Amino acid sequence: MPERNPGSAPEPSARPAKVWETGETLDESRVPGTRRLWLAGALLVAVLASTVTAVVVLDDPDTSAKGKTKNTTSSADEPLIPSPPPATAPSGKSGLAAPDSSKPVTDGSASPEAQQQGGSKPDSTPRPSKSASAKPPASKPKSSKKSVQAVNYPDRYWHIERDSVRLDRVGSHSSSQTRDEASFKVVPGIADSSCVSFSLGNNRYLRHYQFRLRADRHNGSELFKQDATFCPRPTGFNDAVMLESYNYRGRFLRHRDFQVRLEPFDNNHQYRADSAFRLVKGLG
Repeated sequence: MPERNPGSAPEPSARPAKVWETGETLDESRVPGTRRLWLAGALLVAVLASTVTAVVVLDDPDTSAKGKTKNTTSSADEPLIPSPPPATAPSGKSGLAAPDSSKPVTDGSASPEAQQQGGSKPDSTPRPSKSASAKPPASKPKSSKKSVQAVNYPDRYWHIERDSVRLDRVGSHSSSQTRDEASFKVVPGIADSSCVSFSLGNNRYLRHYQFRLRADRHNGSELFKQDATFCPRPTGFNDAVMLESYNYRGRFLRHRDFQVRLEPFDNNHQYRADSAFRLVKGLG
């Protein structure tokens, strides 16, 4: 029999070596329950890993802050109540005249009461912004005569009596002269064409003098032009306007004791009703 080389691999048919302590052969079979032990160990490791991860996440302040987002939206069933409008004088155009910003307002230094004693002069109140004005119509005001009707006294109209303007009853029963005295031609403002003036013909206009509205002849002065120019402002009444003085901003024409006067704006229902007028077809 040939001698085996000590460096070569053992033959397959060779018997396993004996254990030197007992002299028994090695048992290479799997111990019962080994697979279950491995599965239990793997499950334990997974549970420990997930617990550690959860603890780390809960201790992270950035993650906690993200989960506490404040709810700033309101419920769809809760109505949004708008704030009431401020109690300010009306501004903006009413659409009675075309805008023309080429003529500035001249400021005055004396008080309105002192200026009115010898004829009114402009005050230093700033003019309202043109940007808030409503769009005027493209066409110019018609040349036909108009009558000015009080909103809260619809049977009364502006009427000239001894050069003063009163709020009188004028109708079909009135004389032709009375109806003619209650009719005016609405023209572009002689101080500012974006406002209006009331012409009576023969170079006569309505103007304010000592805060009362009256008929007067145009003397060619800048003061007269400003006194005879009024800027229509929108109101809460249908088809009605408030007429603001061109050179006394914040003062509007209103009737008091059936006399048409120029008074400062007062945010109450009585003032708004007394200062609201409709320009209707001329009675004369």
